Amino acid sequence: LEAEAPRHAAIMALEMGKPLPEGEAEAKKCAWVCRYYADHAAAFLADDPRESDGDAAFVRHDALGPVLAVMPWNYPYWQFFRFAAPALMAGNTMLLKHAPNTPRCALAIERLLLDSGLPGGVAQSAFLDEAGAAAAIADPRLRGVTLTGSTRAGSEVAAVAGRHLKPIVLELGGSDPFVVLDDADLDAAVAVGVRARCQNSGQSCIAAKRFLVHRAVHDCFAEAFVERVRGLRVGDPREDGVDVGPLARRDLREHLAAQVEASIASGARVLTGGEAPQRKGFFYLPTVLVDVPESSAAAREELFGPVAAILRFEDDDDAVRLANASRYGLGASLWTRDADRALALVPRIEAGAVFVNGLVKSDPRLPFGGVKDSGFGRELGREGILEFVNVRTVWVRRAASE
Repeated sequence: LEAEAPRHAAIMALEMGKPLPEGEAEAKKCAWVCRYYADHAAAFLADDPRESDGDAAFVRHDALGPVLAVMPWNYPYWQFFRFAAPALMAGNTMLLKHAPNTPRCALAIERLLLDSGLPGGVAQSAFLDEAGAAAAIADPRLRGVTLTGSTRAGSEVAAVAGRHLKPIVLELGGSDPFVVLDDADLDAAVAVGVRARCQNSGQSCIAAKRFLVHRAVHDCFAEAFVERVRGLRVGDPREDGVDVGPLARRDLREHLAAQVEASIASGARVLTGGEAPQRKGFFYLPTVLVDVPESSAAAREELFGPVAAILRFEDDDDAVRLANASRYGLGASLWTRDADRALALVPRIEAGAVFVNGLVKSDPRLPFGGVKDSGFGRELGREGILEFVNVRTVWVRRAASE
């Protein structure tokens, strides 16, 4: 992964438009998660002694067997490896059903695993349509399913898995709130906020999407945010210095444009962007919306592209209300100079992760996942490796003659 990072980045850029530096960083992050589980899986899976009325009792963790991984196009390497590293270390095998628009990524991953010494058949690509995936889930040889994708796809796969009583982990959509309190470091919040919204051309489940800003600092934040967004370079993801590449497909750009237009019709105001540039490719200009009504598409739906919706709030209670006014609950970011204030708000926010004064991101050392329509189950950390194991109780009474 590390030695061939430029080659893997080039494949990502060609298939889904990721800028080359981001693709190289993705490949190297995959190497990190592999190293992390190579170093820690034995401890995570070690027998756990328990008290009981027997002579001995302990909990052991055994592989479930083959797991189907239904993976998306937006982080075509990372999404797979963050599941595969712990699943393989636990002893499972897997089928990889990648997105239809990233088949080269799927084949490159399979070849990479074989070249690294993994036995043939342990992890293999399966080019399945929806009916084929449903048939695979129904097959009694398959023991579990993991999916990263849209809420609609998660609901459909979960329904099939439920009918066949297969354990499942779902990492779905998000409309993450980025909450800027009145005492926040605005320079830091703006810098991280623009990066959080425009990473991977805005096509990230955990990208900050709704910027909730205290009324006292709203105008200053919005002005600085727009200035930094206007400085982003949009272009061919294979060129040096490009910050924002194209969206992955035409239909994705059309849907994003329709959401922006509907939000404007509802009363939102465009400070920058708000249109597709006149050039070849499925580009959409980085966009900032203000005066965003709570009932608008920008506030209620997931905008999967470089569009930031800035909403104003009055006080901490109002910030929590707005943060939770979403069917999603993946991540949230809080910005304040008062750590105690932030920690008091954390349990009130409906999200699988809350980052204080930082970018919401996945980290091999920390569990990752959401609540509400953002899914259930956890990846990464110790919690992630235990999702696809048989947590087996062993109770022992020694024979009298022993």
